[in-house]
Amino acid sequence: MRDLARDGLTMVVVTHEIGFAREVADRVVFMDGGRILENGTPEEVLDHPSNPRTRAFLGRFL
Repeated sequence: MRDLARDGLTMVVVTHEIGFAREVADRVVFMDGGRILENGTPEEVLDHPSNPRTRAFLGRFL
């Protein structure tokens, strides 16, 4: 998958692997209960989440 991403292939991937998402994603969408809570670059969503639910989730992994 990393090679495909480097080659520019568009993919939609669902993962809890935060490091992988940070490494290969151009955009990250954080969903909870079928609703989009965050949408942005990996830096925006993973480093500076604005939603409390996103912060709580990421706090368990980072």
